Amino acid sequence: MQLQDLTESLHKHPFLSNMDDELLKTLTSCASNVVLPEGARLFGEGEDAKTFYLIRSGRVALEIQAGERGQIRIQTVGPGEVLGWSWLISPYRWHFDAYAVEQVHAFAIDATCLRTKCETDHHFGYEMLRRFSEVLERRLEATRLQLLDVYGSAATGGENY
Repeated sequence: MQLQDLTESLHKHPFLSNMDDELLKTLTSCASNVVLPEGARLFGEGEDAKTFYLIRSGRVALEIQAGERGQIRIQTVGPGEVLGWSWLISPYRWHFDAYAVEQVHAFAIDATCLRTKCETDHHFGYEMLRRFSEVLERRLEATRLQLLDVYGSAATGGENY
């Protein structure tokens, strides 16, 4: 896929849909197109977070090791979603295991490249941080709702955040 085609394709992803063209070109220089077969392991807990993914099609399961209970699926990420934010926060290590539940088409973004560009271009860095803050907020809300489902209203302690 040529750079211009990749830029146009990235622009169609919901995470980047309204990003300024110049900022999108900056991100494109760190991006590649990937296809992951069903069952592929994308990353494992504790490993270096070197890449994050913008999912185009397919689904990826996020799982944690729960001792005697084994692997527990905590979330499934699908089309239009972002997979991975650990690349953004030191020490840049994954907190989950990730597996393709079905064939996945995604944009893989090189985290080291992106961090360097964020540090060099503060306007770009702010835009990425703003967008990932929204992702983090949605994930925290989803976790809160899961806790409510498991533990009932006692999990919230009656406080709003």
